Amino acid sequence: MIRPTTLLALALALASPTFTVPAAAAEAPGKTGARAEAAAIPEPYSVVTRHGGRFNGTDVRYTAIAGELHLKDDKDKPKASIFTVSYLREGVPDSSRRPVTFVFNGGPGSASLWLHMGVFGPKRVDLPSDARDDGAPPYRVVDNPLSLLDVSDLVFIDPVGTGYSRPLGEHEGKAFWGVKQDADSMAEFIRLWLTTHKRWNSPKYLAGESYGTTRAAALAERLQEGFNGIALNGVMLISTILDFSTARFQTGNELPYIGFLPTYAATHWYHNLRGRTDVTLTQHVERARRFALDVYAPALLKGDRLPAEEHARVRKELAELTGLSETYLDNTRLRIHALRFMKEFGRAGGFTVGRFDTRYKGQDFDNAGETFDDDPSGYAIPGGYAAALNSYYQSDLKVTLDREYKVLSGEPGRHWDWKTAERSFGYANVNVATGLGKAMRENADLRVLQASGYYDLATPFFAAENTLAGNGLVPDRVTYTYYEAGHMMYLHRPSLEALARDARAFILAGGK
Repeated sequence: MIRPTTLLALALALASPTFTVPAAAAEAPGKTGARAEAAAIPEPYSVVTRHGGRFNGTDVRYTAIAGELHLKDDKDKPKASIFTVSYLREGVPDSSRRPVTFVFNGGPGSASLWLHMGVFGPKRVDLPSDARDDGAPPYRVVDNPLSLLDVSDLVFIDPVGTGYSRPLGEHEGKAFWGVKQDADSMAEFIRLWLTTHKRWNSPKYLAGESYGTTRAAALAERLQEGFNGIALNGVMLISTILDFSTARFQTGNELPYIGFLPTYAATHWYHNLRGRTDVTLTQHVERARRFALDVYAPALLKGDRLPAEEHARVRKELAELTGLSETYLDNTRLRIHALRFMKEFGRAGGFTVGRFDTRYKGQDFDNAGETFDDDPSGYAIPGGYAAALNSYYQSDLKVTLDREYKVLSGEPGRHWDWKTAERSFGYANVNVATGLGKAMRENADLRVLQASGYYDLATPFFAAENTLAGNGLVPDRVTYTYYEAGHMMYLHRPSLEALARDARAFILAGGK
């Protein structure tokens, strides 16, 4: 184990490629009380390395700090270790003008390796771009010229219970696992990081994927509240879910059926219409949007009051848009559940489609079931990312920790507290978009980038559009971008390049 890197030690470390400090010797046997209790919690681990790369055509020398920061309780005792990798550009004359972007993934229960090794970090894992399985090792870890290090410092954060991050002492993970608890601990970490690195006056951005967008929205409100608030320049929402009622398929809740429809249409275009018609993906999707708002939503709200003739018209166009049979749509009362769609869409062809990315095809044991055996876009990629991250940490960043790096742990999700206020009652009530809208209205410079993949059935783009349109965000400060891929759009090489370009432009547009 090694001691925390102090600011003085960090300055000395820049003289050599790798810098570590050995941990303090263990307490002598027989010592009790406060000293023994302190000895039971190791000093924060940290290792510093120096690197160079070429990003967006610019040569950049940078320092990588892989290690822990300890959050402390009201008794000034460590309560949690947050593991991060910070990339800081060297030779910056005025760091107060240099942006810093805090990056995290979702789950809840996921570490930050997906955005780290997929799109924004200085290295990335090179996996198939055409919706194929990543196979077995060795996997290619390559230089990533698309990294944002030319325009922003980067801090990749693993929340408690993910990666190497963990609760400490008498504290348990449950204390950090919840919509509000998570936002509180992440805000505490960011405040500590800014103080440690003397970056309070730097432009600040958040970038989150999936539940990470929920975290980013809750965090934006949390950071900016009070007289000691931390104002943000921008929030990047990648594969967005802010209002969970838009994904809760439940009798009487029509929102998911409306919000998921354009993604069903995009899937039909990709597998059945692509190359066989002059209709483009964006044209087919736009037709689905208009139908969903102007025809489908009113029809669903009418319920049993829908006239037979109107039912028939809706059913016919719904079949044209999605590729599902009219008989099937009659049987489902015109309502298409996402998990059923994954099985039914390719049933005649003997395949299922992915939830995270409907470009991916899978093969179930048989074709008779109502839902899929497993998500083909879920089991196609994790081997490559886990191997690449662990190898990169050990080889390039010189991380020597021997405990498991938790890529996607189910434990936080099983214990997650979905209440966002004292009188909230769980999952269905979670809507952090209102807080993001409030943050935008109270910060004239706060901008939002909304990035979605057309083939994402986990956090559909149209559901995100509907959420952002109805919760008080400032429309002229929201930028929408779309990619011909799924939830992790950066798996598709053209979409990877487009996302990096859009994120870079978003940060550059915030300059003063």
